[in-house]
Amino acid sequence: MKKKVRKKSTPVTNVKDSTYNFFYNIIIFILAVLIIYLGYSAYLKIMHFSGKEEIAHNKNVPSEIIQLDVLNGCGVSGVADRFTDYLRAHNFDVVQTDNYISFDVDETFVIDRIGNKANALKVAKAIGIENAKVIQQLNENYFLDVSLVIGKDYYKLKPITGGD
Repeated sequence: MKKKVRKKSTPVTNVKDSTYNFFYNIIIFILAVLIIYLGYSAYLKIMHFSGKEEIAHNKNVPSEIIQLDVLNGCGVSGVADRFTDYLRAHNFDVVQTDNYISFDVDETFVIDRIGNKANALKVAKAIGIENAKVIQQLNENYFLDVSLVIGKDYYKLKPITGGD
């Protein structure tokens, strides 16, 4: 008796079915990458907002780096540069030195621009003016923490007297 040898049956693959499978796999891959990307974006947004809440709770703590501009409101040439040099030597980030809108400012004052008055108070203390001369003018379009406006009383302040 002879054994019947079975031929292995090879499945007949339809070219059309394999093409559809290939495209379905590509679509699944693209959707998986999109879902991962959106999940990561959502994670970053959540972490970013929680960081802002932490900053909002620390309004009475000065920032590590305080960015400010120094504005000459007294009209005396070179005063803003002297204050800028002094503040930079005391680890403040002075990003701009300019003239104030007028030269008739009698007393030097500090403007809090972002709502963290502790930053403005730290600048006031560094140059030797009292806390009563710190005001708030919040503006979301202003990218500085603090503005310093130098008045005609500049000669009494630490950058000129040399006091620390």
